[in-house]
Amino acid sequence: MKVIIIEDEKPSAEKLQKALAKASASVQILAVLSSVSDASAWLQQNPHPDLVFMDIELTDGLSFKIFDKVKITSPIIFVTAYDEYWQEAFEHNSIDYLLKPVKQEKLQAALQKYHLLQQHFAANLRQLLQWQQQPVDKYKKRFLVKRGIEYIAVKTEDIAYCYATHKLICMVDVQNQKYILDRSLTDVEKELNPGNFFRINRKYVVSINAVKKMKVFGKGKLQIELLPAVEEEIIISNENVAAFKDWING
Repeated sequence: MKVIIIEDEKPSAEKLQKALAKASASVQILAVLSSVSDASAWLQQNPHPDLVFMDIELTDGLSFKIFDKVKITSPIIFVTAYDEYWQEAFEHNSIDYLLKPVKQEKLQAALQKYHLLQQHFAANLRQLLQWQQQPVDKYKKRFLVKRGIEYIAVKTEDIAYCYATHKLICMVDVQNQKYILDRSLTDVEKELNPGNFFRINRKYVVSINAVKKMKVFGKGKLQIELLPAVEEEIIISNENVAAFKDWING
């Protein structure tokens, strides 16, 4: 992990370097910069690091001035003796705000947050690239379903959701017509375009057009209301909420 430190107090910079070395052997400190001008020049002339540790009050002004001179693409952990800048800090790539003197456990937690965010966005990027590389015709345009003695072709854009119940897989269309499918819910999920359909839990795969309302349910969970309506509560676990929100935001 490549890091730069923007800090005008030499003892503080040295202490942070030692703490980073103790926290992770993978940390490589590329530069220690003490002013707005030095930091701006370095960032303009070098590839941006994986992570920036930035003090706020520097010898030639507030470090926020750096953002007026260069577009920083790296996440930033602000390290400062002042707590009044935290709101402005989170408007500038901040993933954490540490107060001096920095405790080792706080630094460890900040680095752990960085790694979790890195893994999350890397996974989403891989999924996006995989989806973009799929053939256009990979996903089904219609499903042949049986109702009584008849077979009916249901267009995917008419599907509201599919769900598992009593070892059966049911499809419900936008007119609230129900059909039985002869495949697993996992197979159905693979056959539907992930840009339009999402596996919200083990029981339901839903169309984005069927999501009528969502609200917080307990700690970190979401409760979803579908259209056509269902009688049971439909809950998205906290592990799946972030991916669901990303999908909704599209």
